[in-house]
Amino acid sequence: MAENTDSRAHIRETSVSLAVNLGGLPMKNPVTDASGTFAAGREFSAFVDVAELGAVTTKGVSLNGWQGNAAPRIAETPSGMLNSIGLQNPGVAHLMADELPWLKSQGATAIVNVSGHSFDEYVQVIEALEDADAVGAYEVNISCPNVDEGGMTIGTDPASVQKVVGACRRATKRPLIVKLTPNVTDVAEIARAAVSAGADALSLINTVLGMAVDAERRRPQLARVVGGLSGPCVKPIALRQVWEVHNAVDVPLLGMGGISSGIDAIEFMLCGATAVAVGTANFVCPTATVDVANGIIDYCERQGVSDVAELIGGLQC
Repeated sequence: MAENTDSRAHIRETSVSLAVNLGGLPMKNPVTDASGTFAAGREFSAFVDVAELGAVTTKGVSLNGWQGNAAPRIAETPSGMLNSIGLQNPGVAHLMADELPWLKSQGATAIVNVSGHSFDEYVQVIEALEDADAVGAYEVNISCPNVDEGGMTIGTDPASVQKVVGACRRATKRPLIVKLTPNVTDVAEIARAAVSAGADALSLINTVLGMAVDAERRRPQLARVVGGLSGPCVKPIALRQVWEVHNAVDVPLLGMGGISSGIDAIEFMLCGATAVAVGTANFVCPTATVDVANGIIDYCERQGVSDVAELIGGLQC
């Protein structure tokens, strides 16, 4: 018998049904990564089998490459981190030529995070990807706080949200997930605008706008001054907003924000999430996605839950 030399972490076998459907995207389990924390999976393939995940969500891709923001653009905070990367990426042509074929060769389900500086650029990225058969769904990022045009500047206004989502909807029949910003007064209003324009699912939350100061130098720690806060510190905000959106619209939700354990993921599902994304935890532990999936299994087996879908929206208030 050949020796098993695969040292990667794996999702263990279980009788629990883990399959979910995220707005038309079948997922073998409810776990993916949060865009920008996992590249397109290749960098983590020595630690986890990306094909075992419910999906791999790529880093945000634009029509042409973006250089991103000036350094320093990462700062640690209590129970989290700030980033102002600025959606640095080599462009959609590179994704199609290199990353998507690799994901397909691994047998992974791909969600492509789509970014743009303008309404037209979002559509152009989707149009460029329409012939790529490795794409399972699009995640339209209208919530990044680290760019001056596009991103959060679009995602905080209901009329702009309807315009960009409607344009993307007309460009594809694939499942369309819209990523919402928490940096608004009423996230449910933004959610309703996205759904009315054709979103099949919503993902939330993106990072919370924040900053860090170096008191000794009397300067901001980030070159751009402000950045996106993520990690365990934002989980209470994320849970509240997932719960609010679940009660406002009737589409599946991809919950994220501070998830680092199976119990964290279960909390999001009870608040209304159909699936969850693991983000900042990937920087701390490269097997975090698989660890979360196994934690979900542990909870279900302990609680006598035979189908993980039973947990969605199961919070008893």
